[in-house]
Amino acid sequence: MEHDHCHITVGVDGSPDSRAALAYALRDAVRRGATVEVVASFAPPDYWVPLYGPPAIPFDEIQEGVRRDAEGIVHEMIEQMKDELTQPPPVIVRAVAGGAAQALLQAAENADLLVVGSRGHGGFTSMLLGSVSLSCALHSACPVTVVHSTKQAKNE
Repeated sequence: MEHDHCHITVGVDGSPDSRAALAYALRDAVRRGATVEVVASFAPPDYWVPLYGPPAIPFDEIQEGVRRDAEGIVHEMIEQMKDELTQPPPVIVRAVAGGAAQALLQAAENADLLVVGSRGHGGFTSMLLGSVSLSCALHSACPVTVVHSTKQAKNE
């Protein structure tokens, strides 16, 4: 291991499965004494320019908004888990321009574990794995845990 402190990377997009992945990462980080790096990706403004023209909002404001949204999800999850996480792990939240799989794989290059939801906000909700979770499972440099949000898990 190239670093002394355990590091868990988790992808968050606000979907139920990504929230379940975040909860898993927080629990595992407490168990391991690890830091959690939350990664939220977004399409960069130049992706939209051919269709809609230059964005009205500057890139850094878009990135900061995505980061704040992800931070809000983290705080909400820690609050929901306060009885379970008496001492929440350190959490770093980053917003990364680009595709989700690429952003997660890059962020997890030096991680001890990458945690992803089985599906995000993509269109094929009947599939067991989405394209991002499949890509991460196939190409990650570290172990990957794929978390699925189920009604049974929500009732536990």
